[in-house]
Amino acid sequence: MKKLLDPPFIRLLRHVEKDVLIPMIMRDRAKELCSDKVQAFTKCCQETGFLMVVKCRQENTALKDCLVGYYSDPLFYEECKAEYLKQREEYRATGIKKKRQKITSNV
Repeated sequence: MKKLLDPPFIRLLRHVEKDVLIPMIMRDRAKELCSDKVQAFTKCCQETGFLMVVKCRQENTALKDCLVGYYSDPLFYEECKAEYLKQREEYRATGIKKKRQKITSNV
């Protein structure tokens, strides 16, 4: 039986990696890349309170379009996948997990 760390198996992804961990990296990076729209939506929500559903539609649409654009981009997925594989390889070599940086949101 081959070990999972042998070269042919090094690029295989488990379901949790494909469906949870890589999309989590995508979400975090997309928020960073769309930070101006995130800030505009956050500011609008803070200023309008309960009426944000009605008054922040334009900001919400702009934010959603920006995020969905990244989520549906196959090249962006591959970049995030490569980043994840690099982190996983580092962890397997050293045994030290990389600390995730929390992105604070005001919403």
